[in-house]
Amino acid sequence: MEKKKYKRILITAALPYANGKIHLGHLAGAYLPADIYARYQRSKKRDVVFICGSDEHGVPITITAENEKTTPQAIVDRYHQLNKDAFQKFGMNFDNYSRTSLPLHHKTAQEFFVKLHGAGILKEKIEKQLFDPKANMFLPDRYVEGTCPKCSSPDARGDQCEKCGTFLNPLELLNPKSKISGEIPIVRETSHWYFPLGDFQARLERYIAERDEQDGWKENVLNYCRSWFTEGLQDRAVTRDLNWGVKIPVKGYEEKVLYVWFDAVLGYISSTKELSNKLGNESWKKYWQSDDTKYVAFIGKDNVVFHCIVFPAMLMAWNDNSEVKYVMPENVPANEFLNFEGQKFSKSRNWGIDVHEFLEKYPADSLRYALAVNLPELRDSDFYWKDFQARHNNELADILGNFVNRTLTFAHKNFKGCVPKLSQLSDTDKTFISELENKPKTVSESIEKYKFRDAVLDTMNLARAANKYFNDSEPWKTLKQNPNQCGTTINLCLQAVRALSILFEPIIPFTSQRIQNIMNIDNSKDCLDWDTASKIELKEGHQLGNPEILFAKIEDEVIQKELNQLTPAAGSTNSQTLELKPTISIDDFKRIDLRVATVISCEKINKSDKLLKLKISIGSDERQVVAGIALHYQPEDLIGKKIVVVANLQPTKLMG
Repeated sequence: MEKKKYKRILITAALPYANGKIHLGHLAGAYLPADIYARYQRSKKRDVVFICGSDEHGVPITITAENEKTTPQAIVDRYHQLNKDAFQKFGMNFDNYSRTSLPLHHKTAQEFFVKLHGAGILKEKIEKQLFDPKANMFLPDRYVEGTCPKCSSPDARGDQCEKCGTFLNPLELLNPKSKISGEIPIVRETSHWYFPLGDFQARLERYIAERDEQDGWKENVLNYCRSWFTEGLQDRAVTRDLNWGVKIPVKGYEEKVLYVWFDAVLGYISSTKELSNKLGNESWKKYWQSDDTKYVAFIGKDNVVFHCIVFPAMLMAWNDNSEVKYVMPENVPANEFLNFEGQKFSKSRNWGIDVHEFLEKYPADSLRYALAVNLPELRDSDFYWKDFQARHNNELADILGNFVNRTLTFAHKNFKGCVPKLSQLSDTDKTFISELENKPKTVSESIEKYKFRDAVLDTMNLARAANKYFNDSEPWKTLKQNPNQCGTTINLCLQAVRALSILFEPIIPFTSQRIQNIMNIDNSKDCLDWDTASKIELKEGHQLGNPEILFAKIEDEVIQKELNQLTPAAGSTNSQTLELKPTISIDDFKRIDLRVATVISCEKINKSDKLLKLKISIGSDERQVVAGIALHYQPEDLIGKKIVVVANLQPTKLMG
């Protein structure tokens, strides 16, 4: 299928719940990938709008308010501002960050409800629900707790048992108890409107298949969707008995509100409307109601059903009954979960670290880089303090920071702080220029395919190549032996510094800006578009600014202090506890033949994010082995290294 061409790109990131602070897992799930994508597309000079905001309705917010003896509005006001500030410090470059408690959002959500209700799409059902006579209210799912009918856990909620993961209906709970009064609830009848999701299943399956063919959906997202389709889509309640939320504009339902799943996804539309209002125009329509808009929705895996199935079905229902059509998501690149030191982030178990707390101690770009290089794109990944330190010290400081500093320092010391002349090129120079010319294209291809980890690794590899070029060219020697050759080396190194500031901008924007300031270049007068990163743009004689240390090393004692402060999560005797395999005997161990080998060559394996192919020598014996370490090591870094191998492991074939 020929790829469709678009005039503009609409980017949304999942609306975070305004009942707590965002943590590092949130950033790695939806927000950092979305920001990298948006910044890249802007660097390509494309028409982009990047939208987000706070999700401020739903039961968790009312429960938080009751626990703190305050109002839901007070809760969302507090966390909306806290999270908005955290995003700003992290470098999230939203065009608008809105909130769903605004009248504009309520009006937008009500318009959708009225449209679907008036078209006869919604179904009214009378159902049984738990009721608290003492509090005189129906109990939404999370207002009920009791014993799980599956695993007998006594702490199950009305919507899910956290111990066994089973999704529940409050009526299924054994020994139910109201979280409001502590009383045993009774069963009463109530009526609600339902969206017939099953009626849209065939269309949704075609829609996802077509979008996958057009834009290449991630396999994990497709698998989630397939599992829902296999089970068969069911009617979903649109309304619920609750005081906090978007009121239902239908007679007899004035005391009910929209279910948060229905109104939250419409927050993307109302946020774009708010942006238009600020600009004094109707530009939101060109993004949401034009066929030549590409809509990309970034989320975490827990939101797949809402953004790949529910929201598209809602848009289909609107479009079927209106002359004005909304665009559908072209891709939904959902990430898996990021864990913290081997365990899931958990507010209730006090396990994790929030963004505010982290950025009070460490640079935002160091966090952005450490998360970006370890994004849970296809499977869950982990944030470890030691890994964060290694990424900061060994890559940002020793590779990127070292190259920029040594190049600028050399230019200031030996060329009066100016860009020297580019003279006759050697083969080494030509090879390096070829690397500079090709790298923006390969990084671009990865970002367009939502492979952000590959993009980050490729960009850092350019910095590695630049350091190698500097070393191989030995400008400290050619300065006296061949000044023209030395000038050419430093010219090309400065061109590389400029290119790196452009290619790294989506990943570490604050550092990229510092590099450009040091280089005395400015996007307002010096073109710094993405496609210029491959070109020799710096002119001979251009005056450079003074060099600076970009990244100060993080010392071991600083990280050890962080590790010492970790509180073991509830239910765990030790946050660092290892999961051991079954015990073996000493005789089993004696059968293992461990040998020290030298890596002769190493390369990536196509279609695998995890595997490297190594050629090794064990004495005079040469072998080929496959190792699942590609997420942690670059192939070129392993050549010549000593490694330990199981020399008598049974051979097998992997990836061909």
